[in-house]
Amino acid sequence: MSRPKIILIGGGGHCKVIISMLKKLNSHEIYGISEKKENLGRKILGITINTTDDDMEDLFNAGVKNAIIAIGSIGNPHARIKLFEKVVDIGFDSPSIISPDSVIAEDVIIKKGTVVMPGAIINAGTVIGNNCIINTGAIIDHDCVINDNVHIAPGVTLSGGVSVGHNSHVGTGANVIQGVCIGNNVLVGAGTLILNDIEDDMKAIGVPAKSIPRK
Repeated sequence: MSRPKIILIGGGGHCKVIISMLKKLNSHEIYGISEKKENLGRKILGITINTTDDDMEDLFNAGVKNAIIAIGSIGNPHARIKLFEKVVDIGFDSPSIISPDSVIAEDVIIKKGTVVMPGAIINAGTVIGNNCIINTGAIIDHDCVINDNVHIAPGVTLSGGVSVGHNSHVGTGANVIQGVCIGNNVLVGAGTLILNDIEDDMKAIGVPAKSIPRK
């Protein structure tokens, strides 16, 4: 049986991990990578950069019906959001890509375009929104709610019942105690310890965290 074709949008380090996952999953045929025009012809792990973001509609009409956003985000998800909205508007399906080397409870809900990296653990009752990154080795305990366009960075630990608002970034190695609500558009610094709720549009850093408005 032929596998559905998928185009990867973006050709950096995050793309490398997705390629490795897709090869192991064997769920899709990787059609190629979309990148800037000057990068056409370059290869990433044997996959050619063969199209640009301006060609997405033509590609869809030619029969490639799946796309995944393969650029990462470090505190600012706006490029990912813009590209995700573009591919959805064109009509692409953006499947969730879940590493076979992750551990996911059977009742977890993972929505469109979300990538779960190797070593991640997601426990029962958790819901993860669209276009998220659950990065390498992150632990998300039971009954958490991760809203759209969130990046949970490598090594983060979220205890039970944590919620993370839209477009927020929880930095590498951060720890969040049970029941905490992190607002929308929040940046949690690497290694931060979150003991209390964080309001929208804040930056939280330190052990324990202190919050300041994001500029």
